[in-house]
Amino acid sequence: MNELTFEKDFSPLSRDILILNDTRPSKSYWQDVKERLMRDPLAVFGLTVIILIIFAAVFGPMISKYSYDEQDYMLSNEWPSLEHLFGNDLFGRDIFVRVLYGARISLAVGFLASIINLFIGVIYGGISGFAGGKLDNFMMRVVDVIYSVPTMIYVILLMVVVGPGLKSIFITLGIAYWAPMARIVRAEVMRLKNEEFILAARVLGASPSRILLRHLIPNAMGPILVTLTFSIPNAIFTEAFLSFVGLGVSAPMASWGVLCNDAVASLAIYPYQLFFPAAAISITIMAFNFLGDGLRDALDPKLRK
Repeated sequence: MNELTFEKDFSPLSRDILILNDTRPSKSYWQDVKERLMRDPLAVFGLTVIILIIFAAVFGPMISKYSYDEQDYMLSNEWPSLEHLFGNDLFGRDIFVRVLYGARISLAVGFLASIINLFIGVIYGGISGFAGGKLDNFMMRVVDVIYSVPTMIYVILLMVVVGPGLKSIFITLGIAYWAPMARIVRAEVMRLKNEEFILAARVLGASPSRILLRHLIPNAMGPILVTLTFSIPNAIFTEAFLSFVGLGVSAPMASWGVLCNDAVASLAIYPYQLFFPAAAISITIMAFNFLGDGLRDALDPKLRK
């Protein structure tokens, strides 16, 4: 009697009903982020452009028959052609190869800024937000002091001590570029450290370092990744500006800022010499901004369906 009642009340669903009521498979948070990012056409476009620029910067100068510092005065100020796609500068150097070589310097500066943000800014801000109290107050005052000094001041002081060049730019990024990241990570850690999963980790006896590195920082990766993505174009533009005003990379190195500076004098006669490096800067910054906007939307849990 009990078996008959059980079969009557709990009969299995038919295959047709299962198909009609089919639900999507369970996905992790990062799988959902990836799908939403891939559905954003501007983010995909930005990511594609960034990958193409990286490949061109790495392999372009290697396969070209011209060198970035090879001079040929017979080709001085030649306009773009099939032989020289971007034309030649005043010294007969191929601008196309110099733009590709400049991409190496600009991307190296941008990725260095992201590495500094990741290691210094994240750890510093995480410790400050997790510790709280007087230590947090002291650490944030240090950040305020660093953040309040203009980047140009750091560069001028380093020029006196180290001299102009790529080394001065790297040191400047190491001194100042992690401060905004530290603020963002501190705010996220202070928001998360009172959550129930952190309380559970404390009850289970997890050490403060384990809580910070295994629980708090991984749960703050959304804002961290977005900030990293936006810090790269900022660093690229900073390097281009400093090189343009003569405080960055020195000739004959072919930074995008150096190329723009060299082309300003002959802008009215040979505008193509400024157009191509300026377009490279604009396209690169635009691509990173598109990717950053896409990541910001994809990592927002409120948009998850």
